[in-house]
Amino acid sequence: MSNIILKVSRQLAAFVSVGAIILTFVTSAVFAQETNRVVRGENYTPAIWVDPDGCEHWVMDDGWEGYMDNRLDREGRPVCRRSNICAVLPSDQLFATDKYSISASGRRSLTDFFNKEQAVAFRIVGHTDSRASDAYNMRLSENRANAVANIARAAGARVAEVRGLGERQPKATNSTVAGMAQNRRVEIICIR
Repeated sequence: MSNIILKVSRQLAAFVSVGAIILTFVTSAVFAQETNRVVRGENYTPAIWVDPDGCEHWVMDDGWEGYMDNRLDREGRPVCRRSNICAVLPSDQLFATDKYSISASGRRSLTDFFNKEQAVAFRIVGHTDSRASDAYNMRLSENRANAVANIARAAGARVAEVRGLGERQPKATNSTVAGMAQNRRVEIICIR
């Protein structure tokens, strides 16, 4: 009986040592693959920007991010810059019907506006009346807001947000011609 136990013990020891050799070999191969693998991470560029809520944020090259101003309100939210609507542009004066390209005179007046306005950043929001489908109006209002934002950027202004809201936030009733004209607009919100 002891011979059988001795024989089984020797076989088990041989098996364990073969297993250890295989495990070492596999681990070495995996480790060698891992050390030769190149991992490309995100490239963080230190930056400061203003979010649509008026808060200035920062990010460092190691990925840490935070608020520029550590002032907090009573609920612990950061106190951010004030924002107000500083211009409402009737779409009928800037754009042809169902178009989003701005005339040369419209580009000049917008460039003058962005050069003179003393704001840290701008939010630009496009609106339409309710005559077309919701999807069409959303696309048209966003394209019009982007056209104004492109002029702002060309004038050197910081654009924090560009949004198209279509017919979702009417200023007046859409049941009259005058109301629809008021609803077709681009709002420029100044963040100070």
